[in-house]
Amino acid sequence: MFGRKKTVAPETSPSDLDETRIPKHVAIIMDGNGRWAQKRHLPRVAGHKEGMNTVKKVTIAASHLGIKVLTLYAFSTENWKRSENEVNYLMQLPVDFFDTFVPDLVKENVRVNVMGYTDQLPQKTQTAVNNAIADTAHCTGMILNFALNYGGQAEIVTAIQKIAQKVADGNQQVADITTETVDQALMTAPLAPYNNPDLLIRTSGEERISNFLLWQIAYSELVFTEGYWPDFDDTELRRCIGQFQQRDRRFGGVKQPKNK
Repeated sequence: MFGRKKTVAPETSPSDLDETRIPKHVAIIMDGNGRWAQKRHLPRVAGHKEGMNTVKKVTIAASHLGIKVLTLYAFSTENWKRSENEVNYLMQLPVDFFDTFVPDLVKENVRVNVMGYTDQLPQKTQTAVNNAIADTAHCTGMILNFALNYGGQAEIVTAIQKIAQKVADGNQQVADITTETVDQALMTAPLAPYNNPDLLIRTSGEERISNFLLWQIAYSELVFTEGYWPDFDDTELRRCIGQFQQRDRRFGGVKQPKNK
């Protein structure tokens, strides 16, 4: 009675993208690796391995499309609750990923950034992350930004603590705290001017945010796809961007009709 009927935008061919309206920052919740594997009667870790290969393909595709920042939700602060074997495998993945893929990233002029509580990761994972950041620091193209041991609520708490400490030290006045103050205290600050995603994609058919970029997605367009992450590809990425391009982005305002 009080609900609004959901409308579905007409399907856009992946080849029909407006190259002038490519989203600057795309964030992806890479969901469904375990279910992809189970559907094939494989162990869950097989899905994570295939998901890593998908990251490689999608990174190159995003770079070629002209996306400025690609943020991938690789491991959340809640994922530690999984089995020890699965967590250990997930902690090894960045080591294997960067060991094989950094040369390709350099060739593609892609720079690696990692946000999250990385100091809590195993030393081998930290070393792989730090080496990848250092080895691609000179690259000036797309930023491949991994959210690793990241949680949106924890990030906001950490930002509040930073701002509160500045107030306590006399370097910040409470009355002067603005949205820009918060932006600069968040983990996405190094991504400026593309801190906030234009488009957030989640795979696997789940339609929730799962504690990802809670502040930054205030005005992001959301696209949920049915396929599992290991099956995501260039065509699906372009299809999601096609949906994005059909959205009427008003950012809380109302577009005024053009004068005739």
